Amino acid sequence: MFQSFEVTARPEQGPPRLSDLRVQLEAEGLDGFLVPRADAHQGEYVSARDERLAWLTGFTGSAGFCAALRDVAGVFIDGRYRTQVKAQVADVFTPVPWPEVSLAEWLKEQLPQGGRIGYDPWLHTPGQIAQAEEALTGSDITLAQCANLVDRVWQDQPAPAAQPAKVHPIEFAGESHSDKRARLGASIAQAGAASAVITLPDSLCWLLNVRGADIPRNPIAQGFAILHASGAVDLFMDDAKLDDVRDHLGSDVTCHTPDAFLAKLEVLDGPVMLDKSSVPMIVADTVGARVQWGVDPCALPKACKNAAEIKGSAEAHLRDGAAVVELLAWLDAQDPGTLRETQVVSQLETYRRRDNALQDISFETIAGTGPNGAIMHYRVTEDTDSTLQDGHLIVLDSGGQYLDGTTDITRTIPIGTPPKEACAAFTRVLSGMIAMSRLIWPKGLAGRDIEAIGRAPLWYAHQDFDHGLGHGVGAYLSVHEGPQRLSRVSTVPFQPGMILSNEPGYYREGAFGIRIENLLVVEAAECPEGGDAQRDMLTWRTLTYAPIDRRLIVPDMLDIASRAWLNAYHAQTLARIGPRVSDAARAWLAIACRPL
Repeated sequence: MFQSFEVTARPEQGPPRLSDLRVQLEAEGLDGFLVPRADAHQGEYVSARDERLAWLTGFTGSAGFCAALRDVAGVFIDGRYRTQVKAQVADVFTPVPWPEVSLAEWLKEQLPQGGRIGYDPWLHTPGQIAQAEEALTGSDITLAQCANLVDRVWQDQPAPAAQPAKVHPIEFAGESHSDKRARLGASIAQAGAASAVITLPDSLCWLLNVRGADIPRNPIAQGFAILHASGAVDLFMDDAKLDDVRDHLGSDVTCHTPDAFLAKLEVLDGPVMLDKSSVPMIVADTVGARVQWGVDPCALPKACKNAAEIKGSAEAHLRDGAAVVELLAWLDAQDPGTLRETQVVSQLETYRRRDNALQDISFETIAGTGPNGAIMHYRVTEDTDSTLQDGHLIVLDSGGQYLDGTTDITRTIPIGTPPKEACAAFTRVLSGMIAMSRLIWPKGLAGRDIEAIGRAPLWYAHQDFDHGLGHGVGAYLSVHEGPQRLSRVSTVPFQPGMILSNEPGYYREGAFGIRIENLLVVEAAECPEGGDAQRDMLTWRTLTYAPIDRRLIVPDMLDIASRAWLNAYHAQTLARIGPRVSDAARAWLAIACRPL
């Protein structure tokens, strides 16, 4: 099994660890220390060695941070985790709703007389520090760089990740790394810089057409890189990772050990392009006056998938959809009260493992039944494993890492007879999901311009959900990929080739959760007869195919266009997935996909 159900953090471990940390605060003359969920590479996902936030607090979410002061410790969490955090942290930690309450606001309230707050310059970006310092202007609170105090007290901290890197074949990458380096090097020169620093692991792996296994569920190799305007690269990566990729990298990629990174930055000729949202603070400090602020040169090209990457993703989704259909057919044959969440997760992984291209799951499968479904990023453990009971809904959010693509799909399934109020909420969520799937919009718009379309049916009922409508997805890379997002805070215009999720939801704490998710790729929209041919318009093409459970739909709540879309989607699902599944699953699929 890729997924285990081990309990990885317990609330009772937090108080003694916080006490040990406070001893270090006293020794350093600090009034607090910031503990982010971050590593030196500033990606979303971290290795076991860098799970400092979870180790200290017990909170295992994928975003957040702790501000540990001498007499109070705030755990800052966004809307996705406000139910989860209650069960994971001891009462010595205070959950803080973030970003509604900023770090600076909270610090000023807790330290009215001022104080010194320490932070590890490897784990915070210049953008984060500048924003906090500006917000603290006028107070007597200062931020001070220091050694990592959690590392001092974490006695059994795991060793750094050091899994071998491997070549990502050109048939899936669609472009050689030499061509990528030349293309991006030219963009660096055009921007007036001599080089750019790359710390995000997925950017580095995409640029060099390599993959790795340093972080569970994410096929990335951690390292640092300097991309020069000439297209040459200085790569800083553990020697043990490079044995199988040296020939592939070639003579224009010079390999160094990670401990040579800062020394190389010190002697670089400027200007050196840095992205203040993704490089560690210590990198900006080392480059100093030679800094030219810009954006990660790989971010946007990586997001705009080429034809080979889109083809691979589409093929991966069809095979993945077949595994999901096998699971749904199997689940529908079980009686309420006979299954537990862990059995559902294990069975789904068994179906996915029939595909030899599967390398891993793309994240820990979310299988939350009943009240657990209201925990947006629920991870079932041996302690929380619950029975699927009559009247429950189960939120099943899962995905696979295949050699040709990364998948992410969510379906909400009723167990027995679902509550009427849940069916009404499900139909509103479905209406929003369909409205986004059908959308055509003018080129130049970003997530903030169109996200409301997926929420509107819920808003009319005075309902909403506390996560973005969608995120970018990589091509056999991270399941969460920027810079594009379907979010009210995203300003990055959509471009053809971008892959995003479309996943509205609704969550009633203590009762049930709902989410429906497909992945979509941005394409140019065809101009119909009578349209304005001079206007550049974009639309979506759906990649994900698996039935949406009709037992949860209130038909009278769907308009004619939504019904037509759903019937067409189910017809395509039957045509594309039917030939790929067992006879029993095909018979079930034919019933599940009949017209509404």
